[in-house]
Amino acid sequence: MTRTALIATTLAGLAVFASAAHLEAYITLGATVGGRVVNLRWDRTVDYFVTNRDIADVTAPQLQGAIDRAFTSWAAVPRTSLGHQFVGFTGAEPVGGDGLTVIGFRSRPELDRTLAAASFEVDNVTGRILEVDIYFNSSQPWSVAAGGRAGSFDLESVGVHEVGHLLGLGHSGLGETELRADGGRRVVAKRAVMFPIAYPGGNIDDRTLEADDKAGITELYGTSDAIRNTGSLSGRVTLGGQGIFGAHITAVHTATGDIVGGFSLTSRGDFVISGLVPGLYIVRAEPLDDADIGSVFDDDAGVNLNFAPMFHDRLVAVPRGGTGPGIEIKVKAK
Repeated sequence: MTRTALIATTLAGLAVFASAAHLEAYITLGATVGGRVVNLRWDRTVDYFVTNRDIADVTAPQLQGAIDRAFTSWAAVPRTSLGHQFVGFTGAEPVGGDGLTVIGFRSRPELDRTLAAASFEVDNVTGRILEVDIYFNSSQPWSVAAGGRAGSFDLESVGVHEVGHLLGLGHSGLGETELRADGGRRVVAKRAVMFPIAYPGGNIDDRTLEADDKAGITELYGTSDAIRNTGSLSGRVTLGGQGIFGAHITAVHTATGDIVGGFSLTSRGDFVISGLVPGLYIVRAEPLDDADIGSVFDDDAGVNLNFAPMFHDRLVAVPRGGTGPGIEIKVKAK
């Protein structure tokens, strides 16, 4: 058996993926198997250990409690099938190579903007996940306070994000940021836990999954009942008749206001957004300019940012258990 190692790093103001694949329009972690990229998903219950190490303000049992709540948040998404089980505390570090999925604290003061990182060990013959290790940087300030604590990152919120990676999800584009003086970005607003940039210390909003997160996990772990009760929309994003690769697409449900996003993932500008609640949607295409491109795509993927945001000129009907008519969003150059 041979292994492939993948690393997903989450930072305060910036995040980077080592590898990505896609399922429909959701960016998910992937590995190369037999010359093709396959999506990473668990085919069994996730059995995990927690490193028996306390840090200032957080004990190992408190870390385990936050991680268990994070897993439970994902498992509670309707019409999905995934399981987790805490095996016990261990002296093992949250690093790869031992065949164990370990979650714990590590001191990485040289990574002054890194909050946490997930590393994968994958069988590169079968594509099966062998282990995933998550470390939280103990050089950052952490809190498990029920209402959060000013100046400290909420462990459960970042845990929900990291467990999303562990389950196979990549980053969402549903967020707005502004540049900081140091070159990083500050979150102004976001509508997905899996947006790559963390909220500032004291905020606990990412304990709760958004519609976009739920649609993504449904794509990976949805049951047959999910397929029967949700729908999808598809189309192309074009500029002067040519496809746009890497455009960010948003679909807003007119009745609920829920937003689900995706990306155009071919040179023709094709996109599909699945896991949608049936109904009428407002659809928009925009450049990926509120996060570092490398947090979603490979840096050399050829993502096109040179166009202005554009709404589709009509509402799009998404049927239950099916796909609405293909649409074309014709954007204009900036």
